[in-house]
Amino acid sequence: KVLKEFEANKTMGTLVFPTGVTLEEWTKYWLNNIKSINCEETTLYGYRNIIKNHLIPCLGKYKLQELNAGIINQYFISRVDAGLSKTTIRKHYDLLKDILKHAVYEEKILKNPVDRIEPIKKQKYTPDIYNVEKLKVLFSAIKDDPIEIAVKLAALLGLRREEIVGLKWEFVDLDKQQIIISQVLTQAGGKLIEKCTKNPSSHRTLFLPDELIELLKKVKSDQENRKSLNIKDFQDSGYVLTQENGKSYKPNKLSELFKEFIDKNGLPKITLHGLRHGFASIANDLGIGLYDISKALGHSSVSITEQVYTHMFDVTHKRAISKIMEALKE
Repeated sequence: KVLKEFEANKTMGTLVFPTGVTLEEWTKYWLNNIKSINCEETTLYGYRNIIKNHLIPCLGKYKLQELNAGIINQYFISRVDAGLSKTTIRKHYDLLKDILKHAVYEEKILKNPVDRIEPIKKQKYTPDIYNVEKLKVLFSAIKDDPIEIAVKLAALLGLRREEIVGLKWEFVDLDKQQIIISQVLTQAGGKLIEKCTKNPSSHRTLFLPDELIELLKKVKSDQENRKSLNIKDFQDSGYVLTQENGKSYKPNKLSELFKEFIDKNGLPKITLHGLRHGFASIANDLGIGLYDISKALGHSSVSITEQVYTHMFDVTHKRAISKIMEALKE
């Protein structure tokens, strides 16, 4: 009778077999047998860092069937106390939810305790951006600097950092004045990974203005000169942005160099990615449509562009309404 009742409850989904599997053991299984199949290496690297540095030290010894909303809530509180931002803690929330979701799928636990916890809201990000005047000052200061081409690709074309370091000469057509953005260079720890753009919309062809054409010609000439002078030590990597020895830059290193340049020259605070945001802001101020801005930035949809730049498009909306009201008063 008891056995029949047990089987009935299991069939109805109201019971799972008792198990001594801990969260630490399950996360290893989840990483190696579930996520490693379809996940990008850079994504897995981020998961492993959170699991190794946070989840396992704090929750790893708990058995899966011991975890509940109270225990997990205390974990999130402890991460706040440890100084993590809400945006980072939201990553922990999403990761733990997915880990335990698969534990439900494989009948290790009956329900996902993270489902009973309200999602942590991400911090609203308002980037520092440059207007046209500040951009002119930056361009004047950066002239002839090794990262000048990177700065101008971000500011004039709205390229992502990984797209800049991943751009190869084979995708640059100086005669047609265009470049094709089809791959990126990312890093997982110290390892560099070349891969396709993040989504189909990010694969795009962009027009090169005369200023960039001339700068690219100069960059190519400088590379060829360095190669001829250091033929043994020079590595012909094929990338547009390279170090003295011809090797590509790591994305993080490029960001560090840009920050050092900004600080050294006493310029207003901004990140390399902030120049991409500035491109969208200036384009919007000049009356370029949201669809065209979205296409240039390589967003997967116009709605994403609208969400990211709500603060600036709200200003445009206000300006439009004000002009209509002025016209009605005439």
